[in-house]
Amino acid sequence: MIEAAYVCGETLGLAVWTQDEAGPFQAIPYPGTSWQPEAQPACYPHEHLRQGTAKMLTLFHPASGQARAKGVTSTPNTVLHGWLKRELAAIVAALPVRRAATSEEAQRAEWHGWQAGLTIRVTLPAVLPQLRLLLVLDNLAGHHSVEWVLWCYAQGIMLLYTPLGGSWLNMAESLQRIIKRRALEGQQPQSAEEIMAWVEATVAGWNTAPTAFEWGGQRAARRARSRVRRHALGGSGAMTRRPLRYRRTPKEKWTAPCQTTH
Repeated sequence: MIEAAYVCGETLGLAVWTQDEAGPFQAIPYPGTSWQPEAQPACYPHEHLRQGTAKMLTLFHPASGQARAKGVTSTPNTVLHGWLKRELAAIVAALPVRRAATSEEAQRAEWHGWQAGLTIRVTLPAVLPQLRLLLVLDNLAGHHSVEWVLWCYAQGIMLLYTPLGGSWLNMAESLQRIIKRRALEGQQPQSAEEIMAWVEATVAGWNTAPTAFEWGGQRAARRARSRVRRHALGGSGAMTRRPLRYRRTPKEKWTAPCQTTH
């Protein structure tokens, strides 16, 4: 469902956003490139000072590359959900109006369609608004709280949770790596507040010329071609680049047509 959202969600008139939290980032010197002469690396202080940590709350729209982020020192539900509600409400309010569904049954079927294949499905409310946005987020316990889920449904937001060990399905992870590198590499923040300010400034700079993300691309095509060229072996997930000849069983040998030589 997450891959389907990335590939065809926007073409169906649904905004596809991703959400994640990055960090914690400690207020310590971060390695990075520098203009130091060769064989004379820059020296970093060796003292271990506890100057606090910071985290980054992120909302990312892969189709446009636009991001929304906020630096915080901790992410309890009161902080995370409060920020998400403000940002998501503004995002939904700015979305273009979709063509209304032909009936209430068709509208509900669209919501159920994004739960296909799930072994455990969230019970949808009796009254559902028009579906407006798909939100990809990780499978934390706080993201399943009843109050948060019902609020999202009331706004027309469908939640798509990444499975355990499937954070690679969340494209916000890729953006956060870029933001962290640009904000902190080669720097020496002195406090958590400084880290938060740098992160938010870096996201603001990113939004001046954002880069859209696409799911898959050339790498996925190469992996697909590679899978086609491989041959599966029974018993495990092992594969070979060429098919293997299997020995015939005694029964097959006796039932095979006789070959005579002259």
